[in-house]
Amino acid sequence: MLSNVCEVPWPIRSSEFIIVCVDLMFGVLIFATIVGNVGSMIASSEAARRDFQSRIDNVKRFLRQRNVNKNLIQRINNWFDYIWQQNKQAILDGQDDLVLSVLPTKLQAEIAMHVHFETLRKVRLFQDCEAGLLGELVLKLKLQVFSPGDFVCRKGDVGREMYIVKKGRLQVVSDDGMKIFHTLLEGAVFGELSLLNIPGSKHGNRRSASIRSVGYTDLFVLKKADLWEALREYPEAKRMLVHKGREILLKDGLLNEDAPLEEKSPEQWNQELREQIDRLLDKLSRLTAEFISNETKLVSRIEFLENKLKQYAYLDEYSSGVKCICSLYKILFQVPSFLFLPIKSVKI
Repeated sequence: MLSNVCEVPWPIRSSEFIIVCVDLMFGVLIFATIVGNVGSMIASSEAARRDFQSRIDNVKRFLRQRNVNKNLIQRINNWFDYIWQQNKQAILDGQDDLVLSVLPTKLQAEIAMHVHFETLRKVRLFQDCEAGLLGELVLKLKLQVFSPGDFVCRKGDVGREMYIVKKGRLQVVSDDGMKIFHTLLEGAVFGELSLLNIPGSKHGNRRSASIRSVGYTDLFVLKKADLWEALREYPEAKRMLVHKGREILLKDGLLNEDAPLEEKSPEQWNQELREQIDRLLDKLSRLTAEFISNETKLVSRIEFLENKLKQYAYLDEYSSGVKCICSLYKILFQVPSFLFLPIKSVKI
């Protein structure tokens, strides 16, 4: 017997029984769907939690085996808690790039431009750069999270990255960390000038100050190698950035004006030498191909002339001499073909 709900009257006619049955089945299906989805969500959440907990356990095991002090272990545990609470597990293994890798390159660039373009525009060094270069740079920005009290960089460190504050607060402090000179808030940028190796900079590519995180801070990071890789395709932008960097250093009193305008690093010399060798090899390959083509045409013409001479009987007495001349030309121009194979680029 079917049970009714609340004040709903009992079904009497067959049509009423059919309606009640359909209504009951519909309710059961909806209830089963909701329960199933909730169970699936809980199972998925538990799987993610187990995977994250497994990572934490591996780190803890490593720390115990190395006898790391308890204070550092507690800081690491707090960092993991923050990552889980903020749902930022993807930064542990770079899954942001993995998720977007299924999309076409153009769509990846549009997403990155939408997320980071305005942030990168705030960097005074990049304000006048062309959109193409900025489009490549935004694809190379990576997110890093710093814990309370962590030093993002210390005075005198070699500068290999620039930073953009996405969320949080940083302090510019003295060497001993006791005195606070300045506070960096969301949107602040630092470390950009150390990426360019500007000749005459009084600090060179070294950090000029120590910067410490206050609370948890999310930073976008652009590495020096990524910037130089992008600038290879934009030589004009490279010259403009170096010139603008010199102006900024000069304005801040951090530039030695007597220094040469351009001081190439070993990496730059190596790159230029490699490019020159590639150009020479390309030119040699073209000349070799042209020589082989001309040699083939010349031999073909000699053979054609030899066949023509055979057709004239009155030149029989000269035929042996002509054959000798033709054979001599063939010998002279039959250069071994392996000497003129395409030459591959040499890597240094």
